[in-house]
Amino acid sequence: MSAILPVMIRPSTKLILKEIQGVLDRIHEEEVVEFVEAICKATKIVCVGAGRVGNVVWGFSMRLGHLGFVAHTVGDSTTPSIRKGDLLIAASGSGETETIFHYVNVAKKNGARVALITSNPDSRMGRLADTVLILSAPSKLKKIPLPKQIRTIQPMTTLNEQCLQIFFDTLILELMKRLHQTEKHMWERHSNLE
Repeated sequence: MSAILPVMIRPSTKLILKEIQGVLDRIHEEEVVEFVEAICKATKIVCVGAGRVGNVVWGFSMRLGHLGFVAHTVGDSTTPSIRKGDLLIAASGSGETETIFHYVNVAKKNGARVALITSNPDSRMGRLADTVLILSAPSKLKKIPLPKQIRTIQPMTTLNEQCLQIFFDTLILELMKRLHQTEKHMWERHSNLE
């Protein structure tokens, strides 16, 4: 029978937080400004991501709705068509995810603007996007040459997903300031059917 090892999460927690901070510190402010401008100018916003990134994107779309934006997530039964004046916010670490690339193509063909968050600005999606924000976390293709890319102790693309969540939450705080929205305003738009 093997011995039970004690669980020691504090060292790993410190390393994970250090990794997240390292990625977020590399975000360029001018890219954030462009991203905010694209959101504020959009008639409506449709958000898309795949897998765990998709879960993070879904939460961001919800918060945009709480701020008063007309926002949807691809896959919801109420997501409308996308056209000129609209914005597709796509998140893909690699910038090559086939399903997301398809949505980017459809958005562009219908005259919508595309804002992409990726670690690979030279990807197929990066070349099509109107606005690109670089999140320097490892993607499934790991195309960023070191030292630009943060090394991680975490499996797969976990660091990318964590950083995306925190970036989106930070972006909501910036949008709240810009739009003079308070938490009270946002709660007033929150579902009361729970």
